[in-house]
Amino acid sequence: MKQTDTLSLSVQNEHAIYTVEDEMEMATVRHRPEALELLEAQSKFTKKELQILYRGFKNECPSGVVNEETFKDIYSQFFPQGDSTTYAHFLFNAFDTDHNGSVSFEDFVMGLSILLRGTVQEKLNWAFNLYDINKDGYITKEEMLDIMKAIYDMMGKCTYPILKEDAPRQHVETFFQKMDKNKDGVVTIDEFIESCQKVSTQ
Repeated sequence: MKQTDTLSLSVQNEHAIYTVEDEMEMATVRHRPEALELLEAQSKFTKKELQILYRGFKNECPSGVVNEETFKDIYSQFFPQGDSTTYAHFLFNAFDTDHNGSVSFEDFVMGLSILLRGTVQEKLNWAFNLYDINKDGYITKEEMLDIMKAIYDMMGKCTYPILKEDAPRQHVETFFQKMDKNKDGVVTIDEFIESCQKVSTQ
């Protein structure tokens, strides 16, 4: 057999092995992402960027979806100096748009698309959804305090100088008074957006 024939046969065998491995891998993936073209149309990422994101997502979550515990584990790696558990819980709920207890690649991409490349309005809508813990369309002072405490816990030793224990509550009192325009004890989406936009222009 000629050397070129041997090489050709070797390449074909390699290809056959990769094909079988790919099929076996896909068989173990419970959730397959929608066509990249569709995600490209819906998000602000290019097809190439989506391919890179999917490779990383699949690496961390071979099943194609991530549950809350895995999400918390991954997120904690970014904040080793504090306790990110509670904030990661709230963040997970914001990404889990259909509230089925798991974040798919599509959920992840759409959330990331807004956070990284969304308009100011889209980002504020997303932030409101994060603070609106029970998803009733309003932010209460308690919800805002829960998020603020979670952020302080997550930052841990980074919050220098060392802050007093009631610092989160004091910040919430200040923010809430400014946001709750009609003083009815809750912040609506319109009040939230108007207040945030005023702060950003000051």
